[in-house]
Order: sequence, then structure tokens, then C-alpha cells
Amino acid sequence: MFDTVGLMTHATDEHDLTIWMVDDIPSRMFYAGRRWRVTDAPTRLRDSVWGATEGGRGFYGWRFQGTDDDGVSVVFDVYPSAAGWHVHHTWT
Repeated sequence: MFDTVGLMTHATDEHDLTIWMVDDIPSRMFYAGRRWRVTDAPTRLRDSVWGATEGGRGFYGWRFQGTDDDGVSVVFDVYPSAAGWHVHHTWT
């Protein structure tokens, strides 16, 4: 879920999310029924952002701007889990 009024949201609704990587960096994704191109330099999110995970500190996900086919841009925080990728926050 994301809103279009310029606020940060928690992604409480589950949507199918597929991320395509180029050299292990997000380049495209499909989320909430829309195709998104990564239109900035993705930032690695680490332990300081979301707290510790099992096994200690390290990589937790990515933050990047995605732009859909209509030109709408949203900033996404995404993280991997055993079940696949998930959107944690969005900003519009």
C-alpha cells in the first residue's frame, strides 16, 4: 500500500513484489500491480535503520525511488525475507 499525498506509509497490505537486479543492485520491480523503474542510485539499508537481525549486524534492504509508466515516483524501503522481498515503507 502507498498513498499519494506525500506522507510516509507503512506497507501493511501485502502485494506481490518482484525485484530485478543488475549487478546485485535493484533496477526494476513489479509491486501493487504496477511496473516500477529504479530512477535513482539505490541506498543499502543496514542495521542502523531497522535494528538487529538474527546473526548480528549487516545488510537489511534497499531504499530507492521507483517511477511507474505514468511518471508517478515513490521512494521504497524494501527488505528480503525467507518468503521473498517485501516493501517496508513508502514515501510519495
